[in-house]
Amino acid sequence: MKITDIEVIRMQAHAEPSNNWLFVRVHTDAGITGLGEGSLQYKDAALTAEIEAFALYLRGQDPFQIEHIWTSLFRRTTWSGGAVTISAISAIDLALWDIKGKALGVPVYELAGGKVRDRVPMYANGWFVRGEPSAHGPQDGAADERKWYADSAKAVVAKGYRCLKIYPFNGSQVITQERINRGIGLVKAVREAVGPDIEIAVDVRARLNPWSTSRVTPLLEPLDIAWLEEPILYDNANAMAEFARSTRIPVATGEQLYTRWEFRALLEQNAVKIIQPDICHAGGFSELKKIAAMADAYYVTLAPHNSNGPISTIASLHLDMSIPNVHRQELFLNSLPFYQEVLTNPLIIEDGYGTPPAGPGWGTDLDEAVLAKYPPAEYTPIASEPYLAF
Repeated sequence: MKITDIEVIRMQAHAEPSNNWLFVRVHTDAGITGLGEGSLQYKDAALTAEIEAFALYLRGQDPFQIEHIWTSLFRRTTWSGGAVTISAISAIDLALWDIKGKALGVPVYELAGGKVRDRVPMYANGWFVRGEPSAHGPQDGAADERKWYADSAKAVVAKGYRCLKIYPFNGSQVITQERINRGIGLVKAVREAVGPDIEIAVDVRARLNPWSTSRVTPLLEPLDIAWLEEPILYDNANAMAEFARSTRIPVATGEQLYTRWEFRALLEQNAVKIIQPDICHAGGFSELKKIAAMADAYYVTLAPHNSNGPISTIASLHLDMSIPNVHRQELFLNSLPFYQEVLTNPLIIEDGYGTPPAGPGWGTDLDEAVLAKYPPAEYTPIASEPYLAF
């Protein structure tokens, strides 16, 4: 079997109306195609160009040689690494696993060593939407904000989810007393609403500097937070480890780290309790298996990041089915209806657990009619992104 062509497909991502999901379909001379995803928010043009450049090499290659192709795309390129190149490799890698699973008639998790669990516990993100779609909740300063969050959190728990994530600290790196009071008030309201048996993750999203976050953590500790995500900027492993040792709250990070080599520096500090590699951005299924195995040597668990589209979610579930040290899989509830609409065989989400569709490869494909229904959105980098306040 040989690769004949690489097709890039884009679809509007409805959780962020100006953002797109970007998929790759790898074609072969056997008539088998594989799907991958590399959705890299607001970087469609760069990612498409990198994939199309890689396609010049990939045509004529054996799609079963996944490890050889991964290594070639990573090691035999000039100026390798970084978000664009690794996301392109991730998308291609995912498509190759899908092809191999389909050709051999088995789900991808079987190729990866088989199941270690029958279903994957999910944690809810994107559950706070007011007016228009938003991943970060209402930010209008309304007096009923705490009640709104509390009521929304109870609705999520009623659907069966035992863990949810909240973003209570927005704005610039240096926090104010008003922002501390607002953020702690929101987390308290959610904790009181859902009770002591539900996990609450707090995502700072690297919005605060160490001084600011050190003011927040003593106030969060009594609220029994499951983890504190990206409490400071993510690109200094020493600083992250030093901060992690300063609090009793488990620290999680890693959504903007790429490949096992970047995670190594973090793991060697023996401070972070949860890592969050993204299957679309850290090297695909192949690389996340290796990152998970390396983390296991340090007794670190995974909660894979997933703010992407449906193929990312399904591939993440196949990964989670096959590794022993996963905690929970991220799921954006406000994207889920669009996942189910575009997939020919939908995800199985029941009582807060996820299972990939049954069948070889990923077990599903993309519905061409639905893709045509949601053409990609136009956007302006920076101006269209929902993170203007730093």
